Amino acid sequence: MNFFTELKRRNVFKVAAAYIIVAWLLLQVSDTLVPALHLPEWFNSGVAFALIIGFPIAVIFAWAFEMTPDGLKKEKDVDRSQSIAQVTGNKLNNAIIGVLVLALGYFVLDKFVLDPERDAAEIASAVQNAQEKVQEPAATEQAEKSIAVLPFVNMTSDREQEYFSDGLSEELLNLLAKMPELRVAARTSSFSFKGKNLEIPEIASRLKVAHILEGSVRKSGDQIRITAQLVKADDGYHLWSETYDRQLDNVFQIQDEIAGEVVRALKVTLLNETPKSRETSPEVYQLYLEGQHVRRQVSAPTLPQAINLLKQAVALDPTYAPAWAELAYAYMWEAGIGLTPIDEAFALADQAIERALEADPGYSRAYFVKGASQMYNKFNFKAAYEGYQHALELEPGNAFLLGQNATALRAIGRMDQSIALFEQALALDPLMSEMRSWQALALSYAGQLDEAESAYRTVLTLSPDFSGAHYRLGRILIAKGMPGVALEQIKQEKSSTYSLTGLAMVHHALGSQESSQRALDELIRTMASHAAYQIAEVYGFRGDNDKAFEWLQESLVIRDSGLVSTLGNPAFYDLRVDPRWQPFLDRLGLLEFWLEMPAEHGGPTH
Repeated sequence: MNFFTELKRRNVFKVAAAYIIVAWLLLQVSDTLVPALHLPEWFNSGVAFALIIGFPIAVIFAWAFEMTPDGLKKEKDVDRSQSIAQVTGNKLNNAIIGVLVLALGYFVLDKFVLDPERDAAEIASAVQNAQEKVQEPAATEQAEKSIAVLPFVNMTSDREQEYFSDGLSEELLNLLAKMPELRVAARTSSFSFKGKNLEIPEIASRLKVAHILEGSVRKSGDQIRITAQLVKADDGYHLWSETYDRQLDNVFQIQDEIAGEVVRALKVTLLNETPKSRETSPEVYQLYLEGQHVRRQVSAPTLPQAINLLKQAVALDPTYAPAWAELAYAYMWEAGIGLTPIDEAFALADQAIERALEADPGYSRAYFVKGASQMYNKFNFKAAYEGYQHALELEPGNAFLLGQNATALRAIGRMDQSIALFEQALALDPLMSEMRSWQALALSYAGQLDEAESAYRTVLTLSPDFSGAHYRLGRILIAKGMPGVALEQIKQEKSSTYSLTGLAMVHHALGSQESSQRALDELIRTMASHAAYQIAEVYGFRGDNDKAFEWLQESLVIRDSGLVSTLGNPAFYDLRVDPRWQPFLDRLGLLEFWLEMPAEHGGPTH
């Protein structure tokens, strides 16, 4: 008799099969009971280990012992003629079938009843654990890979050269911001500390960055000395420092070298190559930096000066895209403050934009300026948003472009998306009062009045004389049923346009129609040529639809920039059911977007 036949006779195979099935069933029950009874995690492992150890014991036991009518005996002591191994085998067959039925029943219960609920709970738990274990280190890593570039100190005796050190610092900041792997605080926030005697840890804390890049610039003729140092904010430790003594035409190489050293010092792993500076001649670069510096002052005397400097730059180097884009933006500002007729100024701006894109089709700021022209001159909101989006795709770490995209989203009525994008922008530029005011307007249009009030109060903390902030805060207080408090706010408004608009509204809310009309009459008498939109707001707020539409049409004629804030404006809520509303929005290019808006944000009421 061979060994295999003997194993069958002694029911070893059947005992093994029965053991495996029972063990599987026990493991499934254990797996269900452990979380339900809050048993320790090692309990399942202990059960599995015991069952594995028990398997060879069960097999050996089946081989060595046999069940007889007189009880369990060693197999060698049983007379083969009196063996009941076949009867025991039949009983084992029945036991195996019974256990298989139980196992199948449990499998069906587990698969179709218990499993979906358990999996949902496990998935939720797994997601939470993954977020805790993965996202937290990622957030820490992001914080470690963060930096602010402070304006480099001008060491030149000529204070008029300040534009050069500031401009060089900004160019370096923009170069670093092009690296998605590095979080760079935006210019407005970083430059807000210029001339202030604050310690590095304090500045880093306010900007929420881990590192500070600071330095100095000394320029004498064609010679330039740039000193840069990278400081770890929490302990003041210098991770890297270097002094560059070069010819002025090497300034772009110096910027690239500094950016490369920062990347190496912070151990940033780049997905793409390190961005490079756009090069031009030293003379063109200085004209561009000075023109940009003067343009930022946005005044009647300075804008023509900025345009002259930038025109000199593009005349010397027609391929330098940054100068073309800055020139286009200066033309648009001339139209904005009324120095040049709108059609003339925007025609010049559009020509400059095309030259910028011809020179460099990948220059993000040119797409932003093109989007601004589409929005504020042509009221082509779809094209404007596409231009802003493309600019942001080219430079995703740019806080200003994030804010402009958020503004475009607000203009087309997508308030929730706008607010979320503003949060991203403000994480990079927390001290930019202008951007926070843009966010506050979106919050107020979304009906989040408490959040909007808080945002405007932050604006006034950052910049107490910020134009329009007291007026808009007053409007929110009116909406919250506090016209008396609103009046005190609006009285503090420095802008004549916003002050008169706010007074006309708040006196109406207080029931003083005579005072309201006096303020409105003064607004019309002194500001009608450029404040048609604000006049329409007052009439809309006071419920005079005919006059509101009259001045909205006038806003279209003069291309009042206020029209980009039409969708969601509570002053025009009553106009939504007027038969003139949709044709007006259609002419403005906003009808399709308004039809998609929820009613609580100023969309259709039906």
